Amino acid sequence: MAQNSVAETAIGAVVILAAVGFVVYAGSVSGRQAARDSYPLSAKFRSVEGIAVGTDVRLAGIRVGTVTGLVLDPATYQATASFTVDSGLSIPEDSDVAIASEGLLGGSYVEITPGASEFMLAAGDEVANTQSSVSLLNLLMKFGTGE
Repeated sequence: MAQNSVAETAIGAVVILAAVGFVVYAGSVSGRQAARDSYPLSAKFRSVEGIAVGTDVRLAGIRVGTVTGLVLDPATYQATASFTVDSGLSIPEDSDVAIASEGLLGGSYVEITPGASEFMLAAGDEVANTQSSVSLLNLLMKFGTGE
């Protein structure tokens, strides 16, 4: 009987170590990283369809930030997206921000296309040049009806 309890304890310890290993592996693969130094920006869109809090913000295909908030402006009926950008990255003030799609069936993300201005956006600034998401269903409907 004593041998069974030793074997059961050893097997239990192996199972717990395996579970901890899976959690560590999942955390490293999921893209979640320790809090980075970043600064907030915002942009107004006609539609933010396809993005949510936690969506990637990318520049040249590289993740440089995260969407932190989405709210509707009741005066203009536009959606305001708040997002962060890594603090080591300066964004020119004439940059474009668009909601892009990874493909026909892929998810959406916020894409920053840098401008050429010598003046950079500061923390809390709003990006003026935006392009909203394009609804695939609306495009298909327009194509199907010939409008």
